Amino acid sequence: MQKMVEVSMPEDRLHTILTPVNKDLNKIETITNGVGSGVQVPLSSMLEYSLGGGKRLRSALVVLTGSLYKVQKRKLHILAAAVEVLHSATLIHDDLVDNSLLRRGHKTLNALWPPGATVLAGDYLLARSVSLIAELENPDILGVFAEALYTMSAAEITYHYSRQNKKTRDVYFRSIDAKTASLFSAAAHMVGLLAGSTKTDIASLSMFGREFGIAYQIVDDVLDYVGTESQLGKPAGSDMVDGVITLPAICYLERHPDDKSIDRIISGKMDRRELSTFLTMVRESGAIQDALEEARAHTRKCKGVLAKLPAGRPRQSLMDLLDYIVERTH
Repeated sequence: MQKMVEVSMPEDRLHTILTPVNKDLNKIETITNGVGSGVQVPLSSMLEYSLGGGKRLRSALVVLTGSLYKVQKRKLHILAAAVEVLHSATLIHDDLVDNSLLRRGHKTLNALWPPGATVLAGDYLLARSVSLIAELENPDILGVFAEALYTMSAAEITYHYSRQNKKTRDVYFRSIDAKTASLFSAAAHMVGLLAGSTKTDIASLSMFGREFGIAYQIVDDVLDYVGTESQLGKPAGSDMVDGVITLPAICYLERHPDDKSIDRIISGKMDRRELSTFLTMVRESGAIQDALEEARAHTRKCKGVLAKLPAGRPRQSLMDLLDYIVERTH
């Protein structure tokens, strides 16, 4: 029997890493909170509800990468707020598409509003994220932002129409690259443009963001197998309930190619008892360790790219942030 992976949520560690940029993060939060100003209830209250919570990792990534260079703080804060608002919009749409009723321990907007209103709330946030980017008055940044938006949208559509192909690493990595890593990559890329960096540095920033996003998503998917409901804010195995096949299940299938459990997950035929059994099988098979090694490989690539960027406290904080990503399962 393989050793079980224990999970903890080292939030104190994250707080320590982000302490140097707390003032920046608070200013970014003020901007995001302002997105709902000037609109009537119930939209204003629901926007405040949807924009709250989260670890603010995307904001931190923008501020820390921007701190590698001399970037005007106000513009950096607007860029970070735009990324956070876009992310919140995609979560609203994702929850509706997946019929998810819980996120971060709270009911989703999808659980509180009818589908049509939920879509429109997400659309409103998309529009506001673009309006924030427009404030930067930089067409190149707007182009990168728009590309990230349509890349994420197209990936979501493709994923939902490729149900029977979800069992391969290739499909999984293409999916998380487009749906998750593309926004991290775009965020770092836009910082480089905002800073007027060299093409070499901008390419490195973009690659750093992509590898960061991939590692982050892999560990998030691992947590769905090894975390508790109180830690995750939703029941363990929620992805599987939704028919979503992530890397731990793929690694398990690679070790047990004749097991038909994955097919039952995709078809939505697995009941709660079978789900619990499958979770235990994956945890004990070594598949979790396989998936985490993939995440570590991407954090190593990330650090290699980061080492080429300007040295200093911000770069060390980014290195520490990469360690935190994997530490979430220790």
